[in-house]
Amino acid sequence: MLREGGGFPKDGAAWADVEEALISFKQDDLDWRRGRLPAYIYYFDEDVLRVQMDAYRLYAVENGLGEGKAFFSLTRMLEDISSMCLDLFNGPSDGAASFTSGGTESLIEAVRTAKKRHVLEKGRDYPLNVVAPYSAHAALNKAGEVLDVEIRRIPLADEFRADPAAMAGAVDDGTIMLFGSAPCFPYGVIDPIRELGKVALEKGLWLHVDACWGGFISPFAKQLGYPIPDWDLGVPGVTSVSADIHKFAYGAKGASLLLFRDASLKELERFSFSDWPRGTYATPTLMGSKPAGSIASAWAVMNYLGNEGYLRTTKAAMDATMGFIRGIDAIDGLHCLQPTGEANLYAFVSDDPQVDIMAVADVLQNKGWFPGRMREPLAIQQGVNPVHLPIVDEYVSDVASAVAEVRSRGRQGQYDENSY
Repeated sequence: MLREGGGFPKDGAAWADVEEALISFKQDDLDWRRGRLPAYIYYFDEDVLRVQMDAYRLYAVENGLGEGKAFFSLTRMLEDISSMCLDLFNGPSDGAASFTSGGTESLIEAVRTAKKRHVLEKGRDYPLNVVAPYSAHAALNKAGEVLDVEIRRIPLADEFRADPAAMAGAVDDGTIMLFGSAPCFPYGVIDPIRELGKVALEKGLWLHVDACWGGFISPFAKQLGYPIPDWDLGVPGVTSVSADIHKFAYGAKGASLLLFRDASLKELERFSFSDWPRGTYATPTLMGSKPAGSIASAWAVMNYLGNEGYLRTTKAAMDATMGFIRGIDAIDGLHCLQPTGEANLYAFVSDDPQVDIMAVADVLQNKGWFPGRMREPLAIQQGVNPVHLPIVDEYVSDVASAVAEVRSRGRQGQYDENSY
């Protein structure tokens, strides 16, 4: 049996006891297989999950730091992943991609590389800034903090989208990058990337498109007929794109890509240091050691699903999204923010002063759901997985019940800064 309490264990435990403990730890977790989570878990079915996990297991011991030195199989897989995704995102034949641990590292690497290019070309290293819409992901500010770069968030235009003219007006000699989202996480809409691309070309600026959420949804949703605006490397002026494999490409965490229009930018991204006793230490991205299992899982699932498989996963996610939106819009006192249909994200607000939307979120949470709480405007914001498709009616029914309870009892809630 495993002992209770802190401190380093004196003796080892039997695997059966360790396994039993690990399983028991999950008893209070929310049930993601029953669609209770709006994020964190990206799941299609047990078949794809098996491929993801089995591929990871085959490379659980190898280290991505040894790619090209000790583990040439990783080089082969990374080259394949790069080729597949440059094709998917309409990149040029001389483009390149870096494999990262997730969207945050991809954004840090995009800003870091843009800063290096700016310093090399302009000879200016301080103060520097990135001009972004107010809706840009919070991880962009983490990148700014790490790299000592100001993040200038510009008010949004209509439909919660970036305002290219206002962003152009915020550019100065210290601007190293323009930033757009496809989609932005709060509202699920795609910024006007073609217009931002024109600004970038006119001003000679790097334009990064954050597609960490939508990268592996948008191309397939577009094939399915959804109104997806152009946003990828096929748009003139777009310099780089980030897209998370561990979201809707269904690879194991952590796996993301930073794709470059020009392969020379990937070389600029590379870190190399020799002024210490051991000799040259070089890494392609921020991380040193990295899990090879994430690379193997990404490669395996992409090859296993292919375009046809991703059309199936995307159809399920988008069908669920639109089902949620139709159902919630039919509830008296609620409506979903518009426009919709550009991503598997939606947010709904109360238009009834007797229905406090945060109180609705509280009731849903008490029913076992994990509602995403948005501050501006106060709303319940949700990401959607294929696993949500079978429970659309159940969720909508619980929302309607929560609204009725809040209205009848005059319940009040408040925004929680610590919620998802």
